[in-house]
Amino acid sequence: IGYHAFENCSGLTSITIPNSVSSIEAYAFCGCDGLTSITIPNSVTSIGSNAFEGCSGLTSVIFNAENCETMGSLSYPVFMYCTKLSSVTIGENVKIVPDYAFDGCDGLTSVTIGNSVTSIGSGVFFGCTSLESINIPNSISDIKELTFAGCSSLKSITIPTTIKRIEKFAFANCNSLKSITYLGRKVQWAKIKMDIYTKLILSTTIIHCLDGEIVP
Repeated sequence: IGYHAFENCSGLTSITIPNSVSSIEAYAFCGCDGLTSITIPNSVTSIGSNAFEGCSGLTSVIFNAENCETMGSLSYPVFMYCTKLSSVTIGENVKIVPDYAFDGCDGLTSVTIGNSVTSIGSGVFFGCTSLESINIPNSISDIKELTFAGCSSLKSITIPTTIKRIEKFAFANCNSLKSITYLGRKVQWAKIKMDIYTKLILSTTIIHCLDGEIVP
C-alpha cells in the first residue's frame, strides 16, 4: 500500500488488507479519522512512519504481521495521534513486535500478547500513559530500552523467569509503578542483568517473588 495512498480519506470506515500486501508505506492511512479498527495481515513485513497518523476514530488493532521487523520510529510513530486506540491484540503466530510499534498511544488500556512472541522491541509502549497493567509472556528473554518509558499509569507488571536482562530506561517515568510480580525467586532476580539507570528507576519499587519481597 503506497506512500500517502489513502491519506485524509475521512469517509473510509473499514478496510480489509489482503495477504498479498507486504508493506504499508508512510502516511498510507494518515488522517482516515473514520476508521475504527484495523487488522494487519501476516504478509506485512514493514510499516512506514505515520502510516495511521491521525486516525482519531481507531479503537482497536489486531497485529498479525508475523515477519514485520520495521514499524515507524521514535520521532515518527505509526499510530501518532490515534487518541482513541484502546485495545491491541498481538496475533498468535507473531514472534517480533517491532521498535516503537505503539509509541504514543496514550489511550491504550488493553494489550494482549501471545506466547509466540519472542521479542518486544525498544520503545514499543513508550508514552502509553493510560496503560495500567501488562503481563509479559514467558517466551520473552529481555525487556529492551524504553519499552515502557512514560507509561505513567502503569501500576503493576508481571515478569516471567525467562527474563535475563532489563535494559536501561525500560521503566523510565513509570511514576505509578510501585509493585512488580516476579514469577521466580530472589536468587533468580539477582541474576537479571540491569545497569545503574535501571536500578535507579526501580529503586522505589517492591518486587514480589516466590520467596518474599525484594526491596532494591
